[in-house]
Amino acid sequence: MTSQVIRRDSVGKLLILGIQHVFAMFGATVLVPALTGLSPSTALLCAGLGTLLFHFITGRKVPVYLGSSFAFIAAIQAVATQYSNGAAVGSVEYFQNGLPYATGGVVVAGALYVVLALLVRVFGADKIRSFFPPVVTGPMIVIIGMMLAPTAVTNITTPIGDLSTNWNWLIAVVTIATIIGITLWAKGIFKLVPILFGIFVGYAFSALLTACGINVVNFTPVREASFFQMPELFLPKFSLGAIVMIAPIAIVTFVEHIGDITANGAVVGKDFVKDPGLDRTLLGDGLATMLAGFLGGPTNTTYGENTGVLAATKNYNPVTLEIAACFAILLAFLGKLDAILQTLPGPVMGAVSVVLFGMIAAVGLRTLVENQVDFKASRNLLIVAVMLVFGLGGASVSFGAVTFSGTALAAVLGIVLNKVLPNPIEK
Repeated sequence: MTSQVIRRDSVGKLLILGIQHVFAMFGATVLVPALTGLSPSTALLCAGLGTLLFHFITGRKVPVYLGSSFAFIAAIQAVATQYSNGAAVGSVEYFQNGLPYATGGVVVAGALYVVLALLVRVFGADKIRSFFPPVVTGPMIVIIGMMLAPTAVTNITTPIGDLSTNWNWLIAVVTIATIIGITLWAKGIFKLVPILFGIFVGYAFSALLTACGINVVNFTPVREASFFQMPELFLPKFSLGAIVMIAPIAIVTFVEHIGDITANGAVVGKDFVKDPGLDRTLLGDGLATMLAGFLGGPTNTTYGENTGVLAATKNYNPVTLEIAACFAILLAFLGKLDAILQTLPGPVMGAVSVVLFGMIAAVGLRTLVENQVDFKASRNLLIVAVMLVFGLGGASVSFGAVTFSGTALAAVLGIVLNKVLPNPIEK
């Protein structure tokens, strides 16, 4: 499949599409290290290398991009604080003392993924698939998109300095209008890069406002950044306490991984649980996370933003994601380019996220429609209703260091209800 796609797509088109994916995921990937004290450039390096490793493990069949996982943020912060020996958050001592123990936990979390992949291999993907019929996977995909919706809105509405948020909304409207216009009326390759055009026009409009005295963009980081930078790499340290706090979260992200791979396959129109197999995708994710931990980066995971880009562009070439990975690695070493991306205004990225996250949710609805889930049956209504409310309502259930919330909690509830409720209840 890959070789046929390579012959059909020109190098120029693949480069542009790959860069578009990097722009879509950039904000989320660097946000995780920003919140945990890890290096953004290291996170980019780990995301790129992890994505290439994932594609190698899965036979270059799955158009997936790996980025920093949000599920581990609180645990990494807690471990870094516990092992910081009282150093201030963000200080050199904090970084040196606490974070290596956190990345040690990341390595073990990746190893747990590998164990789960072996279990799937032993028991078979069909056994796993029986727990995830369309009445469960459809709402899961909807929740993946919609639980990210507040992030998109927050990016738009967060004030920039002392400016009125009316300027935020104006920038967001310009960005969304550009994406819609390119999607509906552009021709040729331009139709494939609506997200990239939206970001470019939104950024250019923000720069124009700044030039007119409305300070939307702060170009100081760009001026001060060096052209070349070295990512901050360090080896992990292992402590049982840190491992217990971080590694069990892999059980939660295991369920989320199934949802992401299902959503990706629903967009592409292929069953990736069957080919290359859920065991292969889990193994790729686990090894990528272990690699990140050994380099001083955060856990890797499949990214909803890039699934949204697939849905928007209808280009499913895995080579596109491999180019995106290479570009992310390049960004890790190019200080100026990295700084430019970090100055992208929140309203621009928020507007892009509105489109991407909404498209993911729409794919979930399409899954329910295309599989003809019967909503006249009370059991189906109950399963979907419970999953949506608990998945989107902010509910969480904790068992020691492991917390189920969002997609993971909804998936567990959906699986249990689907197995427990008679089918059908009504004649």
